[in-house]
Amino acid sequence: MPIIVKEESKVIIQGITGNVGRAFANRMIQYNTPLVAGVTPGKGGQYIQSIPVYNSVEEAVVLAHADTSFISIPPKFVKQAVLEAIDAGIKVIVIYSEGVPIHDSMEMVHYAKAHQVLLFGPNSAGVVSPGKANVSDIHDTILKQGKVGVVSRSGTLTYEVIEMINKMGLGVSTVVCLGGDPVIGVQHADILQRFEKDPETDTVIYIGEIGGNDEMLSAEIIKQMTKPVFAYIAGMYAPEGKRMGHAGAIIRNSSETAAQKQQILKEAGAVVLDVLVDFPRSYSDKAVINK
Repeated sequence: MPIIVKEESKVIIQGITGNVGRAFANRMIQYNTPLVAGVTPGKGGQYIQSIPVYNSVEEAVVLAHADTSFISIPPKFVKQAVLEAIDAGIKVIVIYSEGVPIHDSMEMVHYAKAHQVLLFGPNSAGVVSPGKANVSDIHDTILKQGKVGVVSRSGTLTYEVIEMINKMGLGVSTVVCLGGDPVIGVQHADILQRFEKDPETDTVIYIGEIGGNDEMLSAEIIKQMTKPVFAYIAGMYAPEGKRMGHAGAIIRNSSETAAQKQQILKEAGAVVLDVLVDFPRSYSDKAVINK
């Protein structure tokens, strides 16, 4: 059972007439993600292939029964687009745009939580359940269905771990990219709980990074989980106060270092990976122990 997006989802793209939005629309159509409409104010009445474009999200909800939105628009317009989507009744939102002002992000996250909306990002690579729906920038051709759930802050590292999973002869149930900004909506702990309840997931790969308190929240969930969690924290040698890649990847105090986060997750029961390429060996070792 897909934990976020599924065959029955009804997806829209806010910003569908832009270059990025159009590219995503074409790929969703090609690989059968249930894209039902696009939204670009002032462009209503157009079509992207066979997909209608509306002026507002409300129109897309009323006329196409949309429930999921992928947003790719300039950062200064993202907050308005997110609030519009939530007010129209959208329940899952992926913000692909990066560079969103932090105060806008704080307002969006608060509004989404108040309305029980799953908000991924800003700066999220998206969410995909192979063979069901792909609302992400991960290409369908590299995805194989399987039982490994992946939740990650980093889109780049997600690609690496998918390649490893494929080489092991395994596949993924759902891949969730949370976003790399300092303030994001859905966090690791939220997805861990969903993976624990998902009958199509038997193993979880957790990719975190320096900065923030995500691991402290996740540790409380991992302690209660029956499924194995393999965790990797990027930024082991990052100096304090220096941003590493993502805007959110910065150490502000000792509790936000990779070493401290590794220790927290290890004490919670996760199998901690010093390097991501350790996963195949650690997975095999865990399988032997559990026989």
